[in-house]
Amino acid sequence: MEAGNRRRGRPKGFGGAKPAGTIQALDRALDVLEVLADGDGLTLSELSGKLGQSVATMHRVLATLERRAFVEISADKQEWHVGAEAYRLGAAFLRRGNVVERSRSAMWTLMQETGETSNLGVEKDGSVLFVSQVETHETIRAFFPPGSLSPLHASGIGKALLSTFDPKRIERLFRGREFERFTTKTIGSLAALSENIEATRARGYAIDDEERTMGMRCVAAPILNVHGEAVAGISVSGPTHRLSDDRVREIGEHVRRGAATVSRLLGATKA
Repeated sequence: MEAGNRRRGRPKGFGGAKPAGTIQALDRALDVLEVLADGDGLTLSELSGKLGQSVATMHRVLATLERRAFVEISADKQEWHVGAEAYRLGAAFLRRGNVVERSRSAMWTLMQETGETSNLGVEKDGSVLFVSQVETHETIRAFFPPGSLSPLHASGIGKALLSTFDPKRIERLFRGREFERFTTKTIGSLAALSENIEATRARGYAIDDEERTMGMRCVAAPILNVHGEAVAGISVSGPTHRLSDDRVREIGEHVRRGAATVSRLLGATKA
């Protein structure tokens, strides 16, 4: 098993020595919840086998969790599942899953890795609303103050968000709308936008190549929530003389990883 996946159920560490200061019974109960959350229902014997514990030990853990409604058993198959109380506590996490708060560390990291300004934006009424920014120390830099708006078709974050939409949703969004032109490079039609979005999906990040402001480039990727929906976009922006084609590709990987990090913090499983 790969190191990155070992946490899912943690069968190898379940019966072993625990770090100092932990409560073994509580740790076992949490291991049980993790394994049940990863499956579609497990019998008592299946659960015991997965975690390398006796049936008697597993029965005591499950009985305790069942009394508090953290697990429940199906009467027909005698399979154990995560219960309603576990869902209630998980919902508390989602309520505090503020994307601005959870993106801040990743934005600082992006600014430090690339030396350029990092931005965070969300979709609002067909535009990108910039909600947070970490500025570079460079004299010449991109500036999108929180509260400013940019059209989806002329924004790196906008196109990153659009790359998660299905074609019908994109068509509905732009049907009858004029593609406002800001520079000679601004996308001017739905066909051209659709082609650009396909390229964005293939790369994993979007590029604004002087489409909003001449002399400025932006590289962006979408942030997903627990349902796999795009809730924001994170980007790096800077002048074209510092963001060459090779540099854009390098920054694109940084941005893609940053977006995935924040997505995981919001509960996304496919970031």
